[in-house]
Amino acid sequence: MRLEILSEDRLNQFKTDIKAAFRFGASEGMGLDEEVLPEEDLLRSLNANGAVAYMAIDNGEMVGGAIVVIDERTHINHLDFLYVKVGQQGKKIGQFIWKEIEKRHPDTEAWETCTPYFDKRNIHFYINRCGFHAVEFFNKYHPDPNFPEDAESDVFEGMFRFQKKMK
Repeated sequence: MRLEILSEDRLNQFKTDIKAAFRFGASEGMGLDEEVLPEEDLLRSLNANGAVAYMAIDNGEMVGGAIVVIDERTHINHLDFLYVKVGQQGKKIGQFIWKEIEKRHPDTEAWETCTPYFDKRNIHFYINRCGFHAVEFFNKYHPDPNFPEDAESDVFEGMFRFQKKMK
């Protein structure tokens, strides 16, 4: 398996796969059967200053990927999205992706990411497999200052913010 920068010719597949993975997670976590990763959120992440998109390739097939945003000034970087293709879970692909990202960004002082409160698989992954710590819980009483008010939804009643200090 190898991790590569996302190529333009694989962008549509990446978007299809990541949306399917997030939908699968919402289905497992809350029994939802609807799109939970809007195109505009994905595009905002892909086009952010410092954004780097990666794809995990195994035997020529894309099996996962991630989008990180690197802040060269503060060295506090953000994992916007990490996914494993539906049907490929449980093969340590997510751990491989994360370890490779950490290797590629050795100047990082801290990583941050968020995940919905209901996604037990993600919470387990970030805390028990990747070494993150839950540092904040966003909800209606403590809203995320980076989340637009008009994007509030009854579906997502809360998000955990995780951090992993590297130095």
